Amino acid sequence: MINSNFTVVGMTCNSCAMTVTEEVRQVSGVQDVDVELATGHLTVTSDGNIDPALIKDAIEEAGYQLAAS
Repeated sequence: MINSNFTVVGMTCNSCAMTVTEEVRQVSGVQDVDVELATGHLTVTSDGNIDPALIKDAIEEAGYQLAAS
């Protein structure tokens, strides 16, 4: 399993975190998603390498953005 870490901008409540979780879980290969609402920290566990652009697209589909690296 591979863990990838991201920071999501704009989440303000548990509903926000759930929306991000649901969208990211739909990305092929994603096994688990953990969102830390207070920090915006997102950990994605996958069964292999996943293109970060797919995670970014899922987060944007949920209505949020990734923090600039």
